[in-house]
Amino acid sequence: MRSRQIVVFLQHLARHVEGPIVLIWDGLNAHRSRETRAFFASQERRFTVVRLPAYSPELNPVEPMWGWFKGHVVPNLCAPDLAPVRTALRRGCRRLRQRPDTLTGFLERTGLSF
Repeated sequence: MRSRQIVVFLQHLARHVEGPIVLIWDGLNAHRSRETRAFFASQERRFTVVRLPAYSPELNPVEPMWGWFKGHVVPNLCAPDLAPVRTALRRGCRRLRQRPDTLTGFLERTGLSF
């Protein structure tokens, strides 16, 4: 993902989420680019960025989420193309939105305090 795509996504996110936004980021180069840093400098009251240490997948709440998707949403899926994968992932996202306890669990598994 390129820096410009990240900034466009963050602008979209800011339009649709009320209140402060906390991002938990790994060390992807695009997360540290000049363009991304400039965006955060202009939005410092809205966004808080928490950077994970290098090589720390156990601290990344996205890792257990992907595990949940692989185990509960697309287990044994052998799709002929991407359409069924997209459908399954959208269905999984809807399921997660209805289960905030599961989302909270992904954060709790990291052992970090938020």
